[in-house]
Amino acid sequence: MAQDDPKTLVSTDWLAKHLKDPDLRILDGSCFLPSAGRDGRAEYDAAHIPGARFFDIDDISDHRSELPHMAPPTEKFMSRLRKLGVGDGHQVVVYDGMGLFSAARVWWLFRLMGQDNIAVLDGGFPKWQAEGRAIEDMPPIIRDRHMTVRRQNHMIKDVTQVSAASKLQDYEILDARSAGRFAGTEPEPREGLRGGHIPGAKNVPYTDLLNGDATMKSPDDLRAVFEAAGVDMGKPVITSCGSGLTATVINLALERIGKTDHALYDGSWTEWGAFATLPVATGEN
Repeated sequence: MAQDDPKTLVSTDWLAKHLKDPDLRILDGSCFLPSAGRDGRAEYDAAHIPGARFFDIDDISDHRSELPHMAPPTEKFMSRLRKLGVGDGHQVVVYDGMGLFSAARVWWLFRLMGQDNIAVLDGGFPKWQAEGRAIEDMPPIIRDRHMTVRRQNHMIKDVTQVSAASKLQDYEILDARSAGRFAGTEPEPREGLRGGHIPGAKNVPYTDLLNGDATMKSPDDLRAVFEAAGVDMGKPVITSCGSGLTATVINLALERIGKTDHALYDGSWTEWGAFATLPVATGEN
């Protein structure tokens, strides 16, 4: 079992013990790829951890962008979280319906906004349910709560910054997609995208960071995964994936092993793979 840390990852045992804490706020951050055929909101409405509120990743995003679920403006984040009754002084725990998938994205968004009292539930809703713990289908009573936001711009990178990092090789660019998509041998799930990866990137599939029950591996095992991928831990890291969801599992894993100089390429392959003027590499690491 992973060591509980209210700023990164907590166990189902930890959450069960703190479930009635007055300043605990639980978020269901379930968001599924279109190919999964699942609806996060509908699943939340049917069953969720007691007191949980639904954090809609697609809604709490920048709708000015044509790219999916890009990080929202600070004002939008603040207003949506106020309506969810989440604010300053709260300890937040976020989970998802896959185990450990999109919840890491919500964790990263909070960190981007300068809020670090948030942890991902290790193993998520599947583990909670498998252990026979309490669930409900009633929405919680919500009271507005102010949230102070201090956006941490160093935690997010745009395509120009990633292009420079690819050329200068002063960052490690880590791609969380599957080995086949990284190599360009598997088709992309989104139409119109080229196959392959950002030149100089290294492949760390997010699934390699998880155990079979979708809990995160121990810090020692996480270090071994990064070492096996040839990651130079002396360099800062930029993470990437298909659309900025699973890359954040890498960000969470890095934080778990004490590496704090990491950022997310929010546009990820949905942006990079669509532009013919950007170079693409194929093959393995």
